[in-house]
Amino acid sequence: MGIEEVETSDADLVRRVRAGETAAYGGLVSRYRDRLGRYARHMIGNREDAEEALQDAFVRGYRSLARCDDPARFGAWLYGILVNRCRTTGARAARRRRLFVHDEAALNGKHASRPDAAERTEFEDAVERALARLSAEHREAFLLKHVEDLEYEQIAHLTGAGVSALKMRVKRAREQLQMLLREAEHV
Repeated sequence: MGIEEVETSDADLVRRVRAGETAAYGGLVSRYRDRLGRYARHMIGNREDAEEALQDAFVRGYRSLARCDDPARFGAWLYGILVNRCRTTGARAARRRRLFVHDEAALNGKHASRPDAAERTEFEDAVERALARLSAEHREAFLLKHVEDLEYEQIAHLTGAGVSALKMRVKRAREQLQMLLREAEHV
């Protein structure tokens, strides 16, 4: 029988970082990087801007770790930071596109082929394009509910919106996505 490896809890890693073992923060980054990165990419729609928001969230999380009231819920706390960073980064990127992009297709959210586009399926591309066409509020609510599988109360805490407003945003996002995906089938 081998020795069973026990995963270190978020609370323990936070405690170790607070005690000066800064390398322990790497464990938290490793634990949340993929999931939070996926959310940021879907929310912002641009890999580079999403990476910027993600890195900024990790840095801000590290710097303000003393304000994490419940270390066992570090993931939810960091998620809140990322939601705000995505809003800021997304707004800045939208302003930049309005200022510097004069291509009508690009302004309407139709992106040029990216190097990794060949690896994705046609359906995933259609979903990504449809998500990009949702308003930021609808996209955020939809992704937090259906991609990240959070409860409405958790989403309300992260976004500051009321539960009933979030339910309506998710409903409208689903309806818009269905319509956009049906349109994509007929193109």
